[in-house]
Amino acid sequence: MRWMSLLEVIVAGKDCLVAGDSCSSDESCSPRLRTLRQCVAGNGNMKLGPGARSQCANAVSALLSSPLHGCQCKRGMKKEKNCLSIYWSLHQSVIHGLNLVENYPYETVHKDYDYVRLASITADAEAGLTTVNRCLDAAKACNVDDTCQKLRTEYVSVCIKPTAKSGLCNRPKCNKALRKFFDRVPEDYTHELLFCPCTDTACAERRRQTIVPSCSYESSEKPSCLTQMQICKADYVCRSRLAQFQYDCAPSETSPTGCKQDNYGTCLLAYTGLIGSTITPNYVDNSTSSVAPWCSCANSGSKQDCEDFMGLFSHNICLRKSGCRASHFIPLVCLSPFLF
Repeated sequence: MRWMSLLEVIVAGKDCLVAGDSCSSDESCSPRLRTLRQCVAGNGNMKLGPGARSQCANAVSALLSSPLHGCQCKRGMKKEKNCLSIYWSLHQSVIHGLNLVENYPYETVHKDYDYVRLASITADAEAGLTTVNRCLDAAKACNVDDTCQKLRTEYVSVCIKPTAKSGLCNRPKCNKALRKFFDRVPEDYTHELLFCPCTDTACAERRRQTIVPSCSYESSEKPSCLTQMQICKADYVCRSRLAQFQYDCAPSETSPTGCKQDNYGTCLLAYTGLIGSTITPNYVDNSTSSVAPWCSCANSGSKQDCEDFMGLFSHNICLRKSGCRASHFIPLVCLSPFLF
C-alpha cells in the first residue's frame, strides 16, 4: 500500500508539505484528507450530511496511521501557511470528541544563545565607560551583522512610512516586515534588542520602541482581548504561534526554572513569534518591564477567560525568568520594576 511509501516523509523531516503532497497523490489517503478538511471547514454536518460524525471519525483514524500525523512545519518557512493548514486539518477537528491535543506544529529548536558574545562585539567601544547601556549595545551589535541591520532597517522604514490615503502607517505591511525580522535574524540579536536590561525610563522607552509600537502595537482604542484571540485562532500562523507560546512559556510552580518545559531559550523564541500578529505583545509603558498585548478585558464576554489570557503575559513566572536570563540578571534584581 501507498501508506508504506509515505514513510519517506519521516526521512524528509516530517515536513507537512511533503506529507500533504504524498497524501494528495495517493488514491487511499487523498479522499480521507479531503473529507477531514470538509469536517473542519463545515463543522462536520452541513457539507457531509447526517453521517458526518462517522465519516470524520473514520478519516481521522485512517490519517492518524499515516505520516501526516506527526508532521511539522518550520517557523518562517516558505509556504508556511500552506504547511500549517495541513497540520491543523488533522490536529484541529471541531467535531465534539475528536479534538486532538498536541503541543504545536513547529519543529523544536534547541539553542543556547550566546549573549556573552554579543556583549563582546561592542566591548572595545565601551571600554572607558563605567555605565553600559545594554540596549544601545544591542543596536550596535545588530548594525554590524548584515542580516540584522538590513531587516531591521527594512521593518523600521515600512512601519514609519505613512500611506498616501490616510497618512497612517500600513499595519499589515509593518507586521509582515516584523515577522520577517524575528523569523530570520538570529535570536542572539533579536533577544538582546527586546530584553536588554534598563534601570531608567530613557532606556526603557528605547526598548519599548523596538517594534515601532505606534504602528505595530497601539491603536486609538483597545479591542477586546477575547476578540483578538478569536481573530488569531482563525489564522493558521497566529494560532500556531500562540500554541507555541502557550506550550513553551507554560509556567510551573514546582520547577526551579519556573518553566514547565525548563527551557528559557524556547520561551523567548515563542514570545518573539507573536510579534507581528493580532496579539502582538510589547512593553506596556517605559516605567516597568511588564508586557501585554494591546487589548482590554473590559466588556469581554468571559472575564475569567480574558484574565487567564492576559495572565500568560502579565503574571507568567516562566516568561519573566526567561527575560531575566536574557538580560543576565540575578533573580533578586529581576524583582525590580524595570524587569520581568
